[in-house]
Amino acid sequence: MSLPIGHDKHQAVRTMFDRIAPRYDMMNRLISLGLDQGWRRIALDLARVGPGDRVLDLACGTGDMCEAARARGATVVGADFAREMLRGARQREIDASFVAADAARLPVATASVDVLTCGFALRNFVSLPEVFNEIARVLAPGGRIALIDVDRPRSALVRFGHSLYFDRFVPWLGARLSDRDAYRYLPESTAYLPDADEIFAMLDKAGIQQVAKKSLLLGTAQILTGVRG
Repeated sequence: MSLPIGHDKHQAVRTMFDRIAPRYDMMNRLISLGLDQGWRRIALDLARVGPGDRVLDLACGTGDMCEAARARGATVVGADFAREMLRGARQREIDASFVAADAARLPVATASVDVLTCGFALRNFVSLPEVFNEIARVLAPGGRIALIDVDRPRSALVRFGHSLYFDRFVPWLGARLSDRDAYRYLPESTAYLPDADEIFAMLDKAGIQQVAKKSLLLGTAQILTGVRG
């Protein structure tokens, strides 16, 4: 599968997520072995989300992170460019606002957000530096981020087992339960994701400080945190 770039990537990814929206939650639970919800809770813990916080969940999908943040007393806005994902989020009747938006051009006032979260979407953005600059723009001084995404384990043994599961079993499962091309894209899209040091440098350049990485499940997933300077 040839990975798209630039405008082609933007269009292809949006079309793909609109297509898989009806079974998105089910596939997330299966692929992560039910761990994805716990990882979202850890991300909210790391970002210290609590009552009164203004939270923006970027690439919110069908609203899992929004629902979890709202349960902690935060005021929540979910943003996504896939309208079918937003339709699914609204159908859940979460007490949050949802807006169709490009992550690099958010319809959000400058310095108006206390916490920005994002779950498993960094590799889907066309330009990470542009998105990180926009994240820094909307965050208030001292605002926190928690960004979850996949990772590649360092241990050769774990990496071998993870590759069998993520690169082979996940596309096989996706072809049978949802969409073959979308779940081939999922493991291949890790090629878009820079290593942690490069991401740290991008965040620092954008004005996000105290950047740290928490590894999950033997290094197969990660949460990146930081504070707006």
